[in-house]
Amino acid sequence: MSSYRQPGVVLTDRRFTVPLDHSDPGGEQIEVYGREAVAASRAGEELPWLVYLEGGPGFGARRFVGTEAWLGRALREFRVLLLDQRGTGLSTPANRQTLPLRGGPREQADYLAHFRSDSIVRDCELIRLQLTGGAPWTVLGQSFGGFCAVRYLSAAPEGLKEVLITGGLPSLDAHADDVYRAAYPRIERKVAAHYTRYPQDVERARAIAAYLAEHRPESAGHRLTPEGFQSLGILLGTGSGSHQLHYLLENAFVRTPHGTELSDTFQEAMRTAASFAGHPLYALLHEAIYGQGERATDWAAERVRGEFPQFDAATALKGDGPLLFTGETIHPWHFDVDPALRPLRETAELLAQRTDWPVLYDPERLAANVVPVAAAVYHDDMYVDTADSLRTAAAIRGLRTWVTNEYEHDGVRAGGPRVLDRLLSLVRDEA
Repeated sequence: MSSYRQPGVVLTDRRFTVPLDHSDPGGEQIEVYGREAVAASRAGEELPWLVYLEGGPGFGARRFVGTEAWLGRALREFRVLLLDQRGTGLSTPANRQTLPLRGGPREQADYLAHFRSDSIVRDCELIRLQLTGGAPWTVLGQSFGGFCAVRYLSAAPEGLKEVLITGGLPSLDAHADDVYRAAYPRIERKVAAHYTRYPQDVERARAIAAYLAEHRPESAGHRLTPEGFQSLGILLGTGSGSHQLHYLLENAFVRTPHGTELSDTFQEAMRTAASFAGHPLYALLHEAIYGQGERATDWAAERVRGEFPQFDAATALKGDGPLLFTGETIHPWHFDVDPALRPLRETAELLAQRTDWPVLYDPERLAANVVPVAAAVYHDDMYVDTADSLRTAAAIRGLRTWVTNEYEHDGVRAGGPRVLDRLLSLVRDEA
């Protein structure tokens, strides 16, 4: 272990060895990394632990500087473990560079089948025993981290003192088709709200998509396409995302000796926003996190999009209506245009066709839950269906909800201490 300081915080790097397959504890081992954070003024004290599970899948825990955002509030009473879930951050990486070490696409897909919430929770339990001496801890789950927390309540509630969930109550039984069938209308509402806020972006977006359709430029090996441009709508689910998207569009074109072209600035910004180089598991496992039982996910977002023809870029450009952005949907073409994903195309196909996903949630156990749980549910969350979240909240005994339109999906980041304070007061019945 190594420890170091930032303003007001002592940080310690912690590395844990866990089984790749928890049903074979003596088999292959992988490494999971966690960054311990404790207030400098309390570094020598015995404090309860809080483990933070980041959204995703595929993202390492946020890299805080000092006591920013919610972390400062948490450090008033907790020793915090910022966990890089398996395959992310400084944990044993899973990406186009490392996965060929497993063998071919079949071996890679079998390996990645162990990177869902069920395995993440079992990692947490092994880590908890090492850190707390067996005492239960508090879990804070953001988005997919909340999905992991609900799995935790289903599989190992004895490890939990209290659970805090922000924008992450999953449906207990929805197939991926159901998830995306509910998602596209929400996305369309977010796009309409963006165009109402920035009406000048209607023509800008059409012009950009038309240019991309005609020229198909590349930026650092990333093929820039109309569909890839539409995927920038993922920004619209965050508090400042609409403004970020507007600023990205406003300098899209530049005059050159050869006429008007897409600017290098825009192309680089689009490539950066659309690339999965930093989080390939998001693309590989995004639909797999909904897999339960024998029914394949089978590129659900792509298939269901056919039920919403207004999202088709070519159709929009032939007419005079607005181009609709998409958001948080993964499609086969992602694995054709993105150099970080291209070598993993067959692996992704095998995962999409997999029919042996373990069931993740236990409704009977959740109905008998005794762990204090509080969840922030965002009123028109683009990423997680509010109706599904409220049904799940009602299915978990004792869960208390805070339904709000004050924040978008990233409320725990935007609201920081206030969001965490509200959830702690709810979970402790102080509200």
